[in-house]
This record gives sequence, C-alpha cells and structure tokens, in this order.
Amino acid sequence: MPATRTPLASHGAFALPRSRTRVSFRGKLVVSLTLLLAGCAAPISVQQVGLRAGFEEQAANVPGTGRLSPTSAEVLERYDLSKIFRKQPEAAIAALHTRATSDRRRDTLFALAETSYGRGEKLRLSPKAWEPRRAPEFYLASAIYAYLFLFDRSHDTPPNPFDRQFRTACDLYNLGLARGLADREASIIHPTAGERPLPVGRIFLTVGTNGFPYRLTNFARFLPADAYRVRGAGVRLRDAGLGVPLIGVAAGKAPLPAMPDLPATVFLRVNGGLRELADGSATGVLEMFATFSQTGTRVGPQPVPLQTDITAPLAYPLQDSPLWDLGLKQFLSGTERFKSGIYLTQPYVPGVIPVVFVHGTMSNPLWWAEMWNTLRSDPDLRRHCQFWVYLYNTGNPLTYSAANFRDALTAMISELDPAGRDPALRQMVVIGHSQGGLLTKLAVTDTGDKLWRAINDKSADDLKLTPAQKAFVRRTIYFKPLPFVRRVVFICTPHRGSYLVKSWVQALAHRLIRLPSNLVNVANDLLLVGEPKSIPPEIRGRIPTSIDSMSPNNPVLRALADIPVAPGVASHSIIAIKGDGPPETGDDGVVTYASAHVDYAESEFIVRSAHSCQGNPLTIEEVRRILLEHLAKLPPGTLTPRPARTDSK
Repeated sequence: MPATRTPLASHGAFALPRSRTRVSFRGKLVVSLTLLLAGCAAPISVQQVGLRAGFEEQAANVPGTGRLSPTSAEVLERYDLSKIFRKQPEAAIAALHTRATSDRRRDTLFALAETSYGRGEKLRLSPKAWEPRRAPEFYLASAIYAYLFLFDRSHDTPPNPFDRQFRTACDLYNLGLARGLADREASIIHPTAGERPLPVGRIFLTVGTNGFPYRLTNFARFLPADAYRVRGAGVRLRDAGLGVPLIGVAAGKAPLPAMPDLPATVFLRVNGGLRELADGSATGVLEMFATFSQTGTRVGPQPVPLQTDITAPLAYPLQDSPLWDLGLKQFLSGTERFKSGIYLTQPYVPGVIPVVFVHGTMSNPLWWAEMWNTLRSDPDLRRHCQFWVYLYNTGNPLTYSAANFRDALTAMISELDPAGRDPALRQMVVIGHSQGGLLTKLAVTDTGDKLWRAINDKSADDLKLTPAQKAFVRRTIYFKPLPFVRRVVFICTPHRGSYLVKSWVQALAHRLIRLPSNLVNVANDLLLVGEPKSIPPEIRGRIPTSIDSMSPNNPVLRALADIPVAPGVASHSIIAIKGDGPPETGDDGVVTYASAHVDYAESEFIVRSAHSCQGNPLTIEEVRRILLEHLAKLPPGTLTPRPARTDSK
C-alpha cells in the first residue's frame, strides 16, 4: 500500500503529523533537519506579555515579591553562579563576595545585598531549629552591602537615584538593618555594640549618640515603628530615607511621663569595604538620632535623609491609655486620679518655642493628639516648636484652676531654665479649648480688682482675713499677665458663658461634683467673712464649681469678658458654628458665637463644626498659620540654630 501524505498541523516554528503513518526516508530527513534548525534558531527573541506583566517582571525584587530582581539574576548569570545559587546559596554568596573585591561594577554589590536578604528570609522561616539563629547574619550583611552600593566610592559610576536598584537598595538597607538588629519576631530592636558575624567575615559595631541627647537607659526598649499600623490618625508622618524608625518606649511608664515615648532612628555607618569585611577589620557605628529635631545626616559630602516616623511613637502610648476615661471621672472627683500639671509630649529642647495646650471641661490632653500629630508635619513647626499639655480637674472653680495653671507654668519655666538663659521659653504660645480658653485668658490678663469687685463691694483689705485667706484671695482673684506667654489662641471659648448652663444644671453639678478638701476648707471660711448681702445672690452661700463659673449670669465671668488681654500679647479666636447659617446667630452646641467673639482678637476664624473641633483639619490648619506667624515675628536670636550633622565616612 503506498504511503499516505498527511497534512501538517502548525505548532510554533515547526509542524507535527496528525496521525501515525509511514513516512519516507526523505520525509524523515526533512523533519530532522527542520527540528535541528529550529533548535538552533533565534536564541534571543521576544514574547508579548503586556505592559502590566512587563512592569511586574522588571519591578520584581526579594523584599517586595520574593523573587530576585532582573539585576541580581543577571549578575549571578554573569559569573555562572545561577545554578550554584539555587542549590547552595551560601556558597554562591561567598563566591560573589570574592568576585566583587576585584570587579568594580556596582551592580555586584546590589546582587550581594539582595541575595543575602533572601537567604536571611529562608533561614528565618526555616523549620530547622538552628537555622533561624543565623538569619540576622545575612540580614545585617544585606544592609552592609546595600550601604556599600549606595556610598562606596571605589566602585564605578555612582548609583542613579531614578534606577530601581537605588530604591530597592534603600529598602534592603532599612529592612536588613531592622531584621539584623531585632529578635526573631522583629518585635524589639537591639542597638548594641559588639562583634557581629557575617556570612563572609565579621564587623565590630559601636553605638553613637551624638544625635540622641538622652541616655539610652531612659528607655525600656526600642520598637520598630514600621511593625505597627496606626489607627485613627488623619495622617501618618513618615519621612523617606535611610535607617530604622523606632519607638523609644520610656522606662517607668506613666500616661504622660516626664520622659515620653520618643521617635528615633538608628542608622548604620560602615567603615571599610569588602576586603575589610572578609578579614574582620571592618567597623560600623549604630548612630542613634532623636528625630523630633534631626531628620538627616551625611555620608562624606553627601546629605542623607533619615527614615522617620513621628506618628507611631505618638500613638503607641495612647493605646488603651487610662487618660481616655479620665475626663468625667476627674471632673466629678475631689481627688486627683492623675496629678494636675504641665506634661511634656517630647523632651525639653533649649531654643525651641513651647506651645501649651489646655483642654476643656470633662476632657483630657489626648484630645489634642490629632493636632500635635498634624502640626509636626510642618518642618518649621517640628524644628522650632515643642508641645506641652496642661492636665487639670475640670470640676474645680475657674479662677482656682487658672491659679493652678499659672503656678504650673511658672514652676516648669523655673525648673527647665533656672538661670533664664533660654529666650525661646519666654515666647510661649498657649492654646485653650472651651474652659481651657478661660484659663488661657487668665494667664495673660491684668484683672486688677475687677474680679473681686464683681463679687464683693468691700475691699479685701477691709475684711477681717487671716494671712492665709488673703493669700488665697490674691492668688485666685487678682491676676497679672505671665511675662513669658506672648501669644494665645482661644478655641470655642465661652467668654460670656455657655447657654447650656442653667440653674438646674448648676444644682445637679453641686450634687455630683466633689471639690478638693483644701479648697473647701479655705473657701468655707471666706464665705463666713464679711456681710453676706455684699455677695451677689448667684454665688452666695456656696462654693462655685466650674459649671457655676461658666454660667452667663456669673458676675466674675462677666467682669472677665470685658477685660482685654495685656498689651504685647497677641490673641486669636477660632469659633465653631454648626450648620450653614450666619455665624453671628449660630453656636457650636455649647457656646454661641456672641459668647466666643472678642473684639480684641487679632484674627477670628470660623470653622463649621460642633464644639469639640480640636481635631478638625481646618482648625488645625488655622493653628498652623498662627504658629508660623508667631515664628516669623520672633526677636532675632530667640531660636537656637540647628545645623545638620557633618559626620563623614
């Protein structure tokens, strides 16, 4: 039977028969030659995959996708190390290190950084008990190789900052350093000195604190900020750069400790190259930076921004803080659950302007957190302002709380600068919300005897008062402006009282609020002095609470409303109004516009919001404007200049 010719089906560059038939010798020869030629043809070609797939292939890297980047794959192929790397990655890394000592192409350093990080990941996740303990060696090596890729001058052309290699090298440096200094779970960073083994050689590390003006022993531990997700904050303030952003957790924790949790960054500076690493003579410095005030360093002549995170250290101590429940509890209690006073949200720095926040009734300092966080995003405010808060019992009488506030500010200034050498402390800004705005006003007002005359038609000197009683009256009724407060901001401040304070509210407050025993004892004695008829009926026969103090009928409040702030003090008003109606007839649910408005304010800003508007972005933006204006008008020499570090490799 003669051979049957069968049509060929297309299959790429060659064709195959559809069925089994006898093929002539000539046909076999043709097919064989076709296959042979097809196998030798076009060793380099293209395959259309689409823009998205092409981008993903070029953007692949170990930290992001778990796959080697094209650059590292090409370097391994260049030295015929691809197969060795798949089977014996540590041998391939060692061989690559040796090659790189004589090959000055910079991409070899990049490949060393990426392959070392990948090996560290494999070891960390290994089920073999002994292998995870070796992972930090490879992570630290990755950071060192990445540092050399970025800064070593002995290699060829400097890296192009627009190249993916450059960006990935920054990630490898930051991630490798974090993993190399952390425990296995990466929950705590240990910036400690000592000799550290590497896959090839070793390095001796020291710790530098020139950029960290605090004792490391003040901190219980350092946590990697990148390991935490921040909830609730409108923005997360992170600056891109090199280093590991840290949360410095203060030792001896308290809700608002004298040494608060601190944003910091650790940066590894490497001294020595590949040969020094191999022979064990290389050294490195783990440089600690407090990133409230410093956000950059230098390697040789090159400025280097630090990777920073300001928000995570702010949010960390607020998690489950007992201060969130403090407002109502301390409002009703005569015993302080937390001591009243000035608390620093960051360590004191000379030459930086204090900005003091005073909360309102049944509130607490944590309600300012969104404002602190956002204001610090402005580089000028971050460099030149330090934020403090005043915590107090908001149920106490207004003038009593104001006297305590003034004493606390004065004591803090004296403690921080007893010799009076820091002019920045004498350019303080105070920002008060609601009742806090009234305390703020009494810090910058010369009341003379106007407040006393509002409650008694006889001079205090004509009454038979003991020295202690006279001192109490002078302290809580007669006010002089504090000389170090130069600007104030009133937010939703009831200068003429709150329309919610009615007689039945005052009566209920008297039943529920417990005042401090020392206040009660002195005030009761004063109520028995003089002629009762000389005291207005609104406050006659009882010690006023803060609710009484903010009644529109309170004679002391009415008298205070008519007194402007002292000359030389700048004042601003931020008034919240609900709805879209005319501000002049509106209110924020607690305070009317007519009560919050004062003619002497240099500026007045209306924000469409309810009463608690401290976290409103427009409120924050107005405070930012005011603070920048304050900085621009400071006398020369007030601020301490902060030059960038000039450390060189």
